Amino acid sequence: MELWHFISERWPTILSLTGEHVLLVLVAMVVAIILGVVLGVAVTYWEPGARAVLYLCQILMTVPSMAMFGILLPLLGIGYKTGVAALILYALLPVVRNTYTGIRAIDPAVLEAAKGMGLGEWSILRRIKLPLIIPVVMAGIRTATVMIVGIAAIAAFIGAGGLGELIFRGISRYNRQMILAGAIFISALAICFDLILKQLEYRYGIRS
Repeated sequence: MELWHFISERWPTILSLTGEHVLLVLVAMVVAIILGVVLGVAVTYWEPGARAVLYLCQILMTVPSMAMFGILLPLLGIGYKTGVAALILYALLPVVRNTYTGIRAIDPAVLEAAKGMGLGEWSILRRIKLPLIIPVVMAGIRTATVMIVGIAAIAAFIGAGGLGELIFRGISRYNRQMILAGAIFISALAICFDLILKQLEYRYGIRS
């Protein structure tokens, strides 16, 4: 009852923070998808580069989120930009790895047949490779999105906004309802994003 009373009383604030959280995740994911797919495709043409890029992305994933924000603060300062940049770095690995793996898994005979039909490399990429890897890339996008919804909560610590502010305020004020409200809404957002992406997969016939 206390939790429900807190949520109903602070609903406008919670709604505003939820909007900030969603915006953080969406901006980071749009940039991460573009960068990740481009990088994933590019490294399929250069194997030494693939190992280096994938290894770097794996290293970025192992950096604790607080440390990542601390590293970026001197470069980008306190606020929204630093939060988005950190989330992009964390989201890159699943997208890059799945793009690279998906293209490498395409049957070479299919690509040879396309070349035999006179298609150039750009046409093969646009008409064959990219359509075939959509299910694999979507799986990476779902993984990355759900993951950074949680990490975005910590971005509130450096002034990026979002639902993490409820948790940090709750900790500083020893307010359990505030902490629970933040945690519940962040979990609900992660579930919503996952369900939305899953529905998109079913609607457009994408199967991972």
